[in-house]
Amino acid sequence: MTVPPMHRRTVLKAGAATTAAAIVASSAFAKSSRRLDPIKVGLVGCGGRGTGAATNALDADSGVVITAMGDCLSDRLESSHQHLIESYPDRVEVDPDKRFVGFDAIDRVLATDVDVVLLATPPHWRPAQVAASVAAGKHVFAEKPMAVDAPGVRVMNEACKLAREKKLSVVSGFCWRSSKPERETYQRINDGALGTIRAVYAIYNGSPNGFIDRKPGASDMEHQIRNWYHYLWLGGDHIVEQACHSVDKINWAMNNETPLRCWAVGGRAQRSDVHPGNIYDHFSVTYEYSGDRRAYLMARQWENCPTDNSDWVYGEKGVSRINGWAAEHWIKGEKTWKYEAPAEDVGLMYVHEHEEFFAGIRSGKHRFDGDWMTNSTLMSIMGRMAAYTGQAVTWEQALASVERLGPTGYAMGEVATSVVPRPGHTKFT
Repeated sequence: MTVPPMHRRTVLKAGAATTAAAIVASSAFAKSSRRLDPIKVGLVGCGGRGTGAATNALDADSGVVITAMGDCLSDRLESSHQHLIESYPDRVEVDPDKRFVGFDAIDRVLATDVDVVLLATPPHWRPAQVAASVAAGKHVFAEKPMAVDAPGVRVMNEACKLAREKKLSVVSGFCWRSSKPERETYQRINDGALGTIRAVYAIYNGSPNGFIDRKPGASDMEHQIRNWYHYLWLGGDHIVEQACHSVDKINWAMNNETPLRCWAVGGRAQRSDVHPGNIYDHFSVTYEYSGDRRAYLMARQWENCPTDNSDWVYGEKGVSRINGWAAEHWIKGEKTWKYEAPAEDVGLMYVHEHEEFFAGIRSGKHRFDGDWMTNSTLMSIMGRMAAYTGQAVTWEQALASVERLGPTGYAMGEVATSVVPRPGHTKFT
């Protein structure tokens, strides 16, 4: 099965069962592989992405066994468990006393004998959950982004430092890093095929995410969690939660060199007060690098408008075009090249990242994404900061920011919604 040109959320929108079935269908090695020694896996965050991640893990390594699950919403946990056990009846061994519901589900999963945790809750909780997992000595797969604010990035940096000391695998959900065409293209760019990079132009133009109507009796917290894409504190706005993939490809092209500063514009052109949530629907960011180099990001979530997810990299010796949705990867210039291998099912990159994850655990040659995944996340946050405030923001300012998004305690009760930022009026903190 070939996934049409769409982002992962579009694939997942039909629900966990449909997504998992599609990925299984595209995986030639899912259930026919020889069973390896078991690796016990705990899943925390049982929505569509979490269920998809568990499916990817089961497809990637025949020894993976899901033994613990957790979520703050019981219906999501139960539907995810039901789907997984129907699809992999001999590899999902989650007893009732290892299905945990509540904001402390991560701690209860970590207290079991799992070797690995898959973290797919809303991004607000990512830093604390990764830190707790590393402290507990678990290998970690964490969905992107790595944080929604700078304090979270700093927590993540410390967790990654500890994970390296403990020789633990830390793999991120920046899935294009595991796509074979993208890997070959960016490797050539990093090896100098374009000479010195002068500019990068990255585009993530998608459609708005759907919204789930409020259930009778649902608290603010429950309602916002079910619609976390739309709430700043939970997802970080779509530049951080979704367009971070394109920001990551800028970072990839620049070989993880951090920008000096950025400035940006953004707003709510289609969204209004009658729309749910408090995030923008478009951003345009300019990242400035030393030597008068620039990177440009365009990202929007508009209905009835063309979609695009492609990248252009301009160097002294040529130009490169990368368009994963259209299977278009080439370099023109002194070293002209085109990716000629058969087009790979886009969905397989989600399996590839788990193949490397578990292969590294088995071999001791751990995959470790911590060197760049936090930088890509902070670049996304930095762009949001610049758009929200209307000010230029330096890398140092972004990393040192004390703005923490969201409540300090968690309960199924009232949660205030912050006002939509106004450039030139919203202050940088």
